[in-house]
Amino acid sequence: MPPIIYNTVGTLGVACILGAYFLLQTERTHANHWVYNTLNLAGACMILFSLIFDFNLPSFIVETSWIIITLIGFWRKWRNKQHV
Repeated sequence: MPPIIYNTVGTLGVACILGAYFLLQTERTHANHWVYNTLNLAGACMILFSLIFDFNLPSFIVETSWIIITLIGFWRKWRNKQHV
């Protein structure tokens, strides 16, 4: 796969994560909102995809952790809705 493709996907992932953080800091969303969590999950997955082709262990650890933490947040939100 040409580097331009996985670098573009990784860069779009960074844009998603930074966009989510920007929305949070400017109070256009909150940490429990699905938009914030979806942008974080999508961004981390895209960055992880780019790491398949140009591996970097510290980035792999950060992005894998980011995905796990976001999935925990989605699960907790889903679980709380089930108990209401």
